Amino acid sequence: MSLAVLRSRALAGMEAPEVSVEVHLANGLPAFAMVGLPETEVKEARDRVRAAIHNAGYEMPAQRITVNLAPADLPKESGRFDLPIALGILAASGQIPTSPLRDYEFAGELSLSGELRPIRGALAMTYAMHRAACGAAKSRRAFILPLANADEAALVRDAHVYPATTLTQVCAHFACHDGAGTLQRHLGAAPELPPDYPDFSDVKGQATVKRALEVAAAGCHSVLLVGPPGTGKSMLAARFPGLLPAMTDEEALEAAAVQSLSGEFSAASWKTRPFRSPHHTSSGVALVGGGSVPHPGEISMAHRGVLFLDELPEFDRRVLEVLREPMESGRVTISRAAHRADFPARFQLLAAMNGCPCGYHGHPGGQCRCPPDVISRYQGRISGPLLDRMDLLLSVNPLSPEELEAPPDGESSSVIAARVQQAWAIQQARQGKSNQLMGTREIERYCRLDRAGKAVLRASMLKFHWSARAYHRILRVARTVADLDQSAAITEAHVSQAIQFRRALLDL
Repeated sequence: MSLAVLRSRALAGMEAPEVSVEVHLANGLPAFAMVGLPETEVKEARDRVRAAIHNAGYEMPAQRITVNLAPADLPKESGRFDLPIALGILAASGQIPTSPLRDYEFAGELSLSGELRPIRGALAMTYAMHRAACGAAKSRRAFILPLANADEAALVRDAHVYPATTLTQVCAHFACHDGAGTLQRHLGAAPELPPDYPDFSDVKGQATVKRALEVAAAGCHSVLLVGPPGTGKSMLAARFPGLLPAMTDEEALEAAAVQSLSGEFSAASWKTRPFRSPHHTSSGVALVGGGSVPHPGEISMAHRGVLFLDELPEFDRRVLEVLREPMESGRVTISRAAHRADFPARFQLLAAMNGCPCGYHGHPGGQCRCPPDVISRYQGRISGPLLDRMDLLLSVNPLSPEELEAPPDGESSSVIAARVQQAWAIQQARQGKSNQLMGTREIERYCRLDRAGKAVLRASMLKFHWSARAYHRILRVARTVADLDQSAAITEAHVSQAIQFRRALLDL
């Protein structure tokens, strides 16, 4: 047979569309042509495949070889098509049987010796293949891929993953005369150890900030920490993921699939909330994602986890502005001339900043010597619309010598997380989502205030000139405070606490 057709997967954002790898052999002078919008690394497969076939003990046909990667309008990148191209050549030349290939999908980069090297996006491809098969009349295909990718691919429940280390192993699997094959299905299990987060009991003092972060974790609210250097802002942020509810299987798969696209996923980090802390020199592309072939940025890598931006005013203002839309929508779309890529970006934003360039504005020791106009310009680097999207603005004050000398006396992360989990369960039972995601109608339904609460909120709105968005955010935070107290009604105390959690910059 001079034609063989195999299946593989491309990557387009979070999607992994199916690709048909068609290999045709024809008479004529030996040549190797590849069509179907391949990128440079895909075109270079001809040399890798030729050497791998020879070193695996097979013959490279001395014919005109044409490889078509369909659909033709979908860009193909990376070396993941090496394995299906090599198998297609061997099948089309009759060196391995063709019929069993239709029950499999293939991905893997080949070395010149014929070994299979790991690829990016194995989990995303397996997840897409599994979803395509669910509910379909056709039988589910198995997936053959490099051994190094087996653990992450097998995290997709019920996926049929067959790892291999060399091209020779894969060929032997299909050459088996009894039809059973020689490769074994990989039944990798998710790690049983719980995620290991830094503990909140390490933090001395800061009782008010700890309470506010508990509220933020319970309602998935964004937070800005403001205070002099050395007050524990970064320490508090690093311990924040330990307060969040345990990840569900679906959330863990979503987060792992995004990390798999960048080759950063490790099976040992399964169900660990991502914590991303990009440097303030990061560009907009690094934060949001992009490139000629779009890749996820930091906000997508933080999906279902925490994005921590330290030294917030030091970020380029144009870079910070790109956060505004993903904070509301939970997604980011990267458009290019030929195609568009969508990435999830449902992250919880934590940010930290000093009050002025020297850092000591608001310090009780009066160490700041920055003129008022310099302080105003520094704080003005953060736009009003971005500040308006922050739910909690917290002042983090220096500790006294007595507090520093005393042993830690705060609650552990597990104790706080138990209360957060209870509040989270209340929200899911009431509206099926976190309080931060409530829309206007849901706020009107679930965030009704009594007369005293309305009076307190109305006075604050008039005094601080807060926007309608800030008004709704205060109501969401007040609803979360009430949920932590397991109160069906939002009282004046709940509203007052939500207002107090939004006054950091006003207090400086």
